[in-house]
Amino acid sequence: MALKTIVKISNVTNLSDARYCAGMGVDLLGFSMDESSEQYVAPDTFREIRSWVTGLHIVGETSSIDPLEIERLLELYQPDVLQIEEPALLPYLSTFDSRLILKADLALLTLDQLEAYFSAIQTDQVDYFLLESKANSHLDDDLKAVLHRLAAQYPILLGTGFTPESIHDLLAELPVQGIALTGGDEDRPGSRDFGELMDILETLEIDD
Repeated sequence: MALKTIVKISNVTNLSDARYCAGMGVDLLGFSMDESSEQYVAPDTFREIRSWVTGLHIVGETSSIDPLEIERLLELYQPDVLQIEEPALLPYLSTFDSRLILKADLALLTLDQLEAYFSAIQTDQVDYFLLESKANSHLDDDLKAVLHRLAAQYPILLGTGFTPESIHDLLAELPVQGIALTGGDEDRPGSRDFGELMDILETLEIDD
């Protein structure tokens, strides 16, 4: 199965999400490696889930700013891709044999700050820029204009500002590399109502 664009699923916590997303053709499957996170996935659980899915890239997600802690997590989890939130770590982490995703919260940046954020980073140090928003899911015209300019220059995964009904229009309007969605909790082991996640992925399916 194939999807119209690159899709990353963040904060996966269970096998139900992992297997469903793999079957739908998702490209990137993310797991939190931070013990302080509500979505934390322990190493043993991570390895068990990973053994059940194939055909996609596994992302280890961390908000840590400690290089030694990140090294420890890389050794412990051995993800295909590392996701971080601190741009200052990029020169150091780019020396590792790991693809990198840099995550930023749009709600914390003005439009000028957003453009400065990108211009300060060497693009060869980042495989994808993940832009999400914890406070606001609406993309106004000014923000869309900035995102259009940035997406033409940088590999952006957009994790906000769309619904199942609007996703095709958004992808036609903004030249982003792909989108990001978030996993959820199981209702009970092996049972999960995928809700909007399923609606968006099914909307993005390419008909054979």
